[in-house]
Amino acid sequence: MYKRVRLRDTVEVPPRHLADVSPELVKRLLQDKLEGQMDEDVGSVISVTEVHDIGDGAVLPNRPGVYYRAEFDALTFDPQMQEVVDGEVVEVVNFGAFVGIGPVDGLLHVSQISDEYLAFDGENQQLASRDSNRVLSVGDAVRARIVTKSIDERNPRDSKIGLTAKQPGLGKHGWLEDERQSRQAQAGD
Repeated sequence: MYKRVRLRDTVEVPPRHLADVSPELVKRLLQDKLEGQMDEDVGSVISVTEVHDIGDGAVLPNRPGVYYRAEFDALTFDPQMQEVVDGEVVEVVNFGAFVGIGPVDGLLHVSQISDEYLAFDGENQQLASRDSNRVLSVGDAVRARIVTKSIDERNPRDSKIGLTAKQPGLGKHGWLEDERQSRQAQAGD
């Protein structure tokens, strides 16, 4: 879920910029420091949008810069447990598909895609069903539910999000449309 949040953090202003400590400078420094970082409480910081307040500077021993406490707004992405998300398949591997949801990828394990057996086709980078001829490939749009979440603040790339698409209304968008049309056709009979 995307959120706009008000945060506070400390930013180091290098000596060459001390003559012009402005909201624009502090915003740039906060962007360099925080954008792309993951935090357990607020999620992934997408963008620092506006600086509201800059406190008094503090000098620390043996440090060349001056440290300022700032209050600012940021756009974040914080995936919530049981949240339904739409994303795009970015990679298909023998054990499932990685789905891009916001700035992070979630794993849609092969056992959580369909009740059908899906075989991995490494040559075409897809998971395919022999029964219904359904195929899941890179670039496919999917709707899934977040079922597990493990955030690693120190190394955001090691964060893990588990997804499922084995519930009604979830799955590859094309499959969902086929099911909807099938239900409409049955209702018309």
